Amino acid sequence: MRAVDVMTTNVITVKPEMSIREAAALLLERHISGAPVLDANGLLIGIISEGDLLRRVEIGTQELRRSRWLDFFTTRADAEAYVKSHAHRVEDVMTRDVISVSEEEPLSRIATIMETRGVKRVPVLRDGRLVGIVSRANLLQALASSTADSQTVSASDREIREELIAELEGRPWAFAGRNIVVTDGVVHLWGIFSSTEAVQAVRVAAERIPGVRGVEDHTEPYPVMPGF
Repeated sequence: MRAVDVMTTNVITVKPEMSIREAAALLLERHISGAPVLDANGLLIGIISEGDLLRRVEIGTQELRRSRWLDFFTTRADAEAYVKSHAHRVEDVMTRDVISVSEEEPLSRIATIMETRGVKRVPVLRDGRLVGIVSRANLLQALASSTADSQTVSASDREIREELIAELEGRPWAFAGRNIVVTDGVVHLWGIFSSTEAVQAVRVAAERIPGVRGVEDHTEPYPVMPGF
């Protein structure tokens, strides 16, 4: 399997000038742990994740001050830590050293990148433009959707996935919390949906596509806030 077979295509992104609080609220609202950062031209310039927001002065989790002797040898590290904990904009705290892959990157290579680089998600680019993202969750979804002998994805499986994603494009009920994996003609639905009606709508859309042998629902309901 390759990146194109499992990647989430409707990627939530943020702008470098967005405030840290806005970014944190977006991650919570969308139930994601990180998001690519795109500049005004739509080019990938970084990623912001929960890890970038752990040490913050607002909540008292900034680094404890070292001794003056240690500070003498760690001036640069201390300056970087101060920016991470005190800056107001995404561009100041985001991770800039981002490794990306193409749509045809094998999942084995992506798993290696995640393991060796200690990252949870890898952006997918086409001609320098962001077209998707592969997360650890996507790899687990692919594993859970696979059959005992499914080492590769057939052309028909890939075509089914592409046709379904195209059909869902722009639909208000098909938002960023979902993902789709197709194995041996069976469409597997993953993620968080706003309602059972939304899941039903995606199932109906999938069943209309020639070659679909069935639809398996692995989705979760959208969390309801207390008091509603």
